[in-house]
Amino acid sequence: MKRLSVRNAVEAFPTAADVKALKPLSIIGGLYAMTLDMFVAMVKPPFQWREFLFQTWFVARVSLVPALTLSIPLVVLTSFTFNTLLSEFGAADFSGTGAALGAVNQIGPFVTVLVVAGAGASAMCADLGSRTIREEVDAMRVLGLDPIHSLVVPRVLATTTVAVLLSSVVTVTGLLGAFLFSVYFQHVTPGSFVASMTLITGLSDVLVSLVKATLFGFVAGLIACYQGLRVQKGAAGVGNAVNETVVIAFLLLFVVNAIVTAVGFQVTK
Repeated sequence: MKRLSVRNAVEAFPTAADVKALKPLSIIGGLYAMTLDMFVAMVKPPFQWREFLFQTWFVARVSLVPALTLSIPLVVLTSFTFNTLLSEFGAADFSGTGAALGAVNQIGPFVTVLVVAGAGASAMCADLGSRTIREEVDAMRVLGLDPIHSLVVPRVLATTTVAVLLSSVVTVTGLLGAFLFSVYFQHVTPGSFVASMTLITGLSDVLVSLVKATLFGFVAGLIACYQGLRVQKGAAGVGNAVNETVVIAFLLLFVVNAIVTAVGFQVTK
């Protein structure tokens, strides 16, 4: 039998570079495991209604104003660019088409990604991270309480609910801003703007947008809870977890947006 020398044992031990390279895989595995645990805990009574309502109000409170602030300029700029192009071809009466297409298909979900991941998920991660370093989560386990059932499920469902509502509010607000800008600044006829809104955009596009918002909220909440519950190294670890939450959420949500957009286009065309 071949003896393992001290030198061979040291060389076989994973280095810091190896551990760092495997970190993305550990995150993916942890998210997958937490997702399964969350689905199991979701059907276990009793449901934490109080925590769910509190987290829904919390995420909505920190996300609503930034979402409205972002939605109007983005839709107005999209409408302005589209209207300028239409005016060159003498088709300014179709200005509502671009505004509806942009607001429903991309800008509504896009703003939801930015706000839910940047404001809601980061604040949620900081809250859970603070509880983790104060050993509150460990105390719950000692008392026989499941943190997934008590903390993760209400928060993920809260971010999902707020994302759906927020996407709808952003879309309506953006369309209203585009309507006012087109009518009063670009002198588009109000009737033609409203009539052209449904030329390309229909109910199927609205449903795809709601599916996007649902997935965005679910993914953002799941990442925030996962990062918050694995915080280490005290207060500095909370800051690192919040930064990682925003980065990972942005990356995954933009990937989800691209996939759902492509699939939705194939299904609804």
